[in-house]
Amino acid sequence: QVQLVESGGGLVQPGGSLTLSCRATGTIYAVIAMGWYRQAPGKQRELVATVNRGGGINYGDFVKGRFVISRDNANNVVNLQMNSLEPEDTAVYYCHSHLYQTWRSRDFLELWGQGTQVTVGQ
Repeated sequence: QVQLVESGGGLVQPGGSLTLSCRATGTIYAVIAMGWYRQAPGKQRELVATVNRGGGINYGDFVKGRFVISRDNANNVVNLQMNSLEPEDTAVYYCHSHLYQTWRSRDFLELWGQGTQVTVGQ
């Protein structure tokens, strides 16, 4: 069974930093893209950052240079370094991936992690 295992959430003061990490585990043929979304109470889930297998990166508009996403293709890991955190960044952060379990096109999967809470406050 393929799953996404997240770590690194927690409580941080405004202006502080946190790093989130996510590893895809199980039988995997190829990871196409990995990234992070977030959802604050009462709001829709939104893109934080994604990186594809070739290294192409997309960031949400609100990131404004504060976050850096990186990927370890060999280990199917994606990291999100978050700097200059603001109270508005408080949300549940979800790891997301598109991958193939085998070479067959029908074994294409879209996966979500269980979510990790990030709280920015005193």
